[in-house]
Amino acid sequence: MKTAIIYYSEHHGNTKKLLDAIAAHGDVTLVDATSTPKTDLSAYGLIGFASGIYYSKFHDDLLKFAEKNLPYGKKVFFIYTCGMKRKSYTDALKQITDSKGAQLLGVYDCLGFDTFGPLRFVGGIAKGRPNDADIAGAVKFFGEIGGEGESAQ
Repeated sequence: MKTAIIYYSEHHGNTKKLLDAIAAHGDVTLVDATSTPKTDLSAYGLIGFASGIYYSKFHDDLLKFAEKNLPYGKKVFFIYTCGMKRKSYTDALKQITDSKGAQLLGVYDCLGFDTFGPLRFVGGIAKGRPNDADIAGAVKFFGEIGGEGESAQ
């Protein structure tokens, strides 16, 4: 299925590592939410949103992109990396996709090296993440939700 993944991955590039592995396994177009503010996504059957977590939610640029560009009624999925796991990181994005009548197929998350704010003073948390197992997990997840990843082949 033709897939677009809209992403924001700046801090350490943690999320982009997952997306590059997914893109290597299927017909996937990666769209940087900051460099392409207006994008026609109507031709894509599956749309992913991926980001690190900033202040307990997906990055604001990604949320604005979703609000502006997500067509009504699409199949969507979320991918995120975070320094520590907590609930509700997807709430703001889920409100947007729900308002657009989107069908959420799944969420993949894993730890990602984090030195944001005061964490830099202690050398960061989740060092070495995402690791090879996290990356393989992202590819497997993509296949399981109908992308052309490992499970779909």
